[in-house]
Formats: sequence, structure tokens, C-alpha cells
Amino acid sequence: MPDLKTTYMGIPLRSPIVVGASSVSGMLDRIKMAEQAGAGGLVIRSLFEEQIQFDALRMEESLAVGSESTPEARSYFPAIKHGDADEHLMWVEKARKAVSFPLFASLNAVSRGAWTKYARQLEDTGVNGLELNVYVVAADARRSGTAIEVELFDVVEAVRQEVKIPLAVKISPFYTSVAYIAAELDKRGASSLVLFNRFLQPDIDPATESLTTDMVLSGPEELKLPLRWTALLFGRIKAEIALSTGVHSGLDAAKALLAGATVVQTASAVIKNGLPYVSTMLRQLEEWMTEKGYTSLADFRGKLSQKQAADPFAFERAQYVRLLLSQK
Repeated sequence: MPDLKTTYMGIPLRSPIVVGASSVSGMLDRIKMAEQAGAGGLVIRSLFEEQIQFDALRMEESLAVGSESTPEARSYFPAIKHGDADEHLMWVEKARKAVSFPLFASLNAVSRGAWTKYARQLEDTGVNGLELNVYVVAADARRSGTAIEVELFDVVEAVRQEVKIPLAVKISPFYTSVAYIAAELDKRGASSLVLFNRFLQPDIDPATESLTTDMVLSGPEELKLPLRWTALLFGRIKAEIALSTGVHSGLDAAKALLAGATVVQTASAVIKNGLPYVSTMLRQLEEWMTEKGYTSLADFRGKLSQKQAADPFAFERAQYVRLLLSQK
């Protein structure tokens, strides 16, 4: 049987399929099911600074209702304070104690102070590593691309100085130079890069003339973009690469590994098919490896990366040109 052992953030995993941050981490029995199905690890749903701020504001507004109607009774009630991230942190700690396979926390913050504060608190839960979920829509015309990049680098450096556990950075494909961003994050101590963060795009309902924000699961056709960048970056940065988005089968995982990924993250596939589907994906990968004569992932990781290409320029441009010419 092929050996599926690999690493993520430098942490040994028994298999390259990691369940990505999603709603499946909201119940202990589902996390246990992911472990039983053979997943190498699981990323717990993100802690969002903005959600905490929103909940705190909503609580303050609720407490303010009628606050002036019975002033003589105020002293009978204790002061109520929002629990900040306590509920999420307790859940992560509980999940960590419930399973033995690696668990990774995920954090999405806005302010630099919050990034470091919550990173420290998540580290204290006992998770094996921390994934910085960088979800920024650059819609402010007053902010340059350079300013956005510098802010990202500063955040990663600040968090790296605050925590000792391995760090991954989940980025989007919308930077002017993804290769530059990857190289700079590599220099600043990121153990892994996750390619890519999948932005959920709003739609417009013309009947009601309103915005809609339905959750749309990814499809296998979305694999091509992270696959290409994985192949371009493999061997050119020290950080490991986790391919995310579009992984729906064991063959999709094989593609990612051929491009140079050490792991793949899948969420939509297990939401759609159930967590036991992880074992199906692993079996598909094993069957493909057996057919090809591979005994370990190292036998073929990065085989189809740009670094292994005889002509790197051809890797970048030849396929594009060939495709255009074939349409004439």
C-alpha cells in the first residue's frame, strides 16, 4: 500500500488531505468522523474579529433598551461584559482534547493588535498550528497596492514574534505579484502558504433589486488557478504549499501533489458528500499511485512544477500561446 505521509507547516500528517475551515468543524462528532475517515488534519472554522465586534455591539444595544426607564433599580443588576473570543477559544480547546490528529486554528482579524492578541489566545488552546486567513477586499481607492502588501507583511511578522507554533498564511490570488508576496511571506517566517483564499462574491436579484449572499460550493473547475501557482512556486520558496479550492477527488489531490503541494485542503467536497468521503478520496489517490508505481508522495511531488520543466519560459507561456493558436 502506498505511503501517504506528508507534512503541513512542518507537522507530520498521515495523509495529504486536510479538511479545510468550514461548518463541519462546528460539531465534535464531525471532527471525530474526519479523523476516522483518514484526514491528515483539520482546520477549525475561523475566529473573526469583526464578528466579535458585531456581537459585542449588538449586546450593548440590547442592554441599552429601556436602560433609563428604571434608574432606581440599576444597582440590583451586575455589570454585564461581552465574552470577547471566549466561546470560540473554549470550543477549540474542547475539540483539541477530543481527537488526536493535528488540529489547526484559523484567524481572520482586521487590526494588528487583534491579530496578535487572538493568535496568542489560540496558541494557548493547544492547537498544532495557526492559519492566518487573510481576507481583504482592496476596495479603498486611497490605499495603494504597496500599502496593502506592507500591512500584510507587518501582520505576519507581528504574529510570528508572538507565537511559537507553526504559522500558515492563506492568501488570495489577486495581488499584483503573487510570486513576490509568496517570497516575502516565506522570508517572514510562514511555514506554509495556502493557495488560495476563496472570496465569496455577492450577486444581485433583479426582481427584488437587492444583494444576495448565498453560499456557493466550489467546483473542480476552480482547481486550475491554485494548481498553476503551486507549480510556479514549488521549489522557489522554503514554505510548504497547501492547495485549497477545487479539490473534489483523489485525482484532484494527485494533480496538486504533482504540481508541488504537500497537502490539499478540501471543504466543499465533504460538505457535499459527507466526511466519510475523505476515505474515498484517499482510496482514489492510493489506486492512482499504485497504477503509476509510486510508493510515496515524495516520488512524484513537484514532478510537473515549473522548476522541473526543461524550459521554464515554455511552462509559463507556451501552453497559453498554443491554446490561442489552436482557436484559429
